Amino acid sequence: MSVAVTSFLVFGASQVGTPGPANMALMATGARYGFRAALPFVAGVALGKQLVIWPVGFGLMELATAAPGVFTALKWACVAYICWLAWKVANLRLGAPEAQQAAPGFFAGLAVHPLNPKAWAMIVTGFTAFVAPGTPALQATATIAICLLGLQIVLHPVWTFAGDRIARSVAGTPAEPYLMRTLAALTVASVLLVLFGGESA
Repeated sequence: MSVAVTSFLVFGASQVGTPGPANMALMATGARYGFRAALPFVAGVALGKQLVIWPVGFGLMELATAAPGVFTALKWACVAYICWLAWKVANLRLGAPEAQQAAPGFFAGLAVHPLNPKAWAMIVTGFTAFVAPGTPALQATATIAICLLGLQIVLHPVWTFAGDRIARSVAGTPAEPYLMRTLAALTVASVLLVLFGGESA
């Protein structure tokens, strides 16, 4: 009765480190406001996944089985929210005067993963594929939570910093609108991939 920690870490790194709604939001925030200003948002995103992990680990999936319609509605509400965020990103301009507004903070970051279908898919996969039957819920949930938090602490700032570096090169140039539209398109594509083509985080 245990969690396959090494295998899960490999899986988790391959998912946390790849494009998805959260990473696209981090990159866009870093691009818009700069790396330092985005750090509270980064912290919120990292801790926000815990708001999904613990309820799933302690039986939320049983409710999903009992009331699948509720979860279907929730899934599509989340998709709509992510698409709205993507539309906002597509219309951002890094050099615009409103770019001087305050960056989204910690609490804005907390909402990203609970509204991210990709995060839900990854976490459910983690519990179903890497946790041995009969493992105590507290042990399994704490292990998954610690592993993912560690990966996020390392990988989420990388995406944010990449956004900052890219923005310094393209802000105010003809390439700027294409960058923001590309980030928005990747955000939507990552959600559709999870819904219709596979599982990642």
